[in-house]
Amino acid sequence: MSLKKIVLAAALLGTSLLANAHQYDAGELHIDHPWSREMPPVAPTAAAYFVVHNKGAQDDRLLSVETPVAGKAEIHEHAHVGGMMKMQQVQSVVIPAGGEVKFAPIGYHVMLFNLKQQAKSGERFPLTLTFEKAGQVQVEVAVQKDEPAAESGHDHKGH
Repeated sequence: MSLKKIVLAAALLGTSLLANAHQYDAGELHIDHPWSREMPPVAPTAAAYFVVHNKGAQDDRLLSVETPVAGKAEIHEHAHVGGMMKMQQVQSVVIPAGGEVKFAPIGYHVMLFNLKQQAKSGERFPLTLTFEKAGQVQVEVAVQKDEPAAESGHDHKGH
C-alpha cells in the first residue's frame, strides 16, 4: 500500500472516529450530539441540548443532570402557560419506548446555573445524565457559536 493510501485511510478513519465520538449509548438509549451555545463571559447561566432515542421496548425516564462546571443543573421545559411561553423546571422526562425526545431551544433543555466560567466555542464540558433504567451516562457537551445545522428547521417543542 502506498504512503498516500495509508495517509488517506488514516484520515478517513480519524474522521469516522471523530464523527462517532459525539454519540453515546446507555442501555437501550442513544444520545446524539450534546451541545451548548457559546454565551457572553458575564452570562450567569447556559443551556445544554441533545436528542435521546429509546431503542427499547419500555419507556425510560431522565431523572437528573449534573456537571462540575455549574453550581446547579436542572431539567427545564418551555410551556404555554396562560397564553405565554414560560420556562419551568421538571422533575423528570419520559423517553418513550421506540421514540425520542429532543432537548432543544424552546423545548426541553438542561439549565446550568452558577457557572464557574462560560465555555467558549470549540470547548467541551462533561454532563452526567441519570436515567431510571439505563443508569448514569456521562456525555461531553460541545460548545458552539450557533445551533447545529441538523437541529435548525426541526420542530423544537421537544414533546
